[in-house]
Amino acid sequence: MTTWRRAALALAIMIAGPAAAGRDDPAAKALAGREAGTPADCITLSDSTNSEIVDARTILYRQGRRIWRTGPVGTCASLAPNRILIVEPFGAQLCRNDRFRTLTPNTSIPSGYCRFDRFTPYVRR
Repeated sequence: MTTWRRAALALAIMIAGPAAAGRDDPAAKALAGREAGTPADCITLSDSTNSEIVDARTILYRQGRRIWRTGPVGTCASLAPNRILIVEPFGAQLCRNDRFRTLTPNTSIPSGYCRFDRFTPYVRR
């Protein structure tokens, strides 16, 4: 490959890189068109709260028009899409460092414990 073609290819990768990365990032897709607010240590749980494991680093809680993004403190080997999230809150709030586990569908033994990180709100711009 000539030097000119290598430079053109490198430039094309640099230009397409961020756009391509956004297409492959499920969390970015779920939060597209939303703006992050100030992270909080706790969120209030309610009947309208729905959770979704997006990837190994992201859990989303939907509360009406607001989406809260959190993840594990450190790594959590069992956190993966299509797993069931088992939360053990103390009271009506879910807070940073509260524990959770996951369960693979059609099994009965949950994973080890992981802990929640801070919760960042996302709202439509």
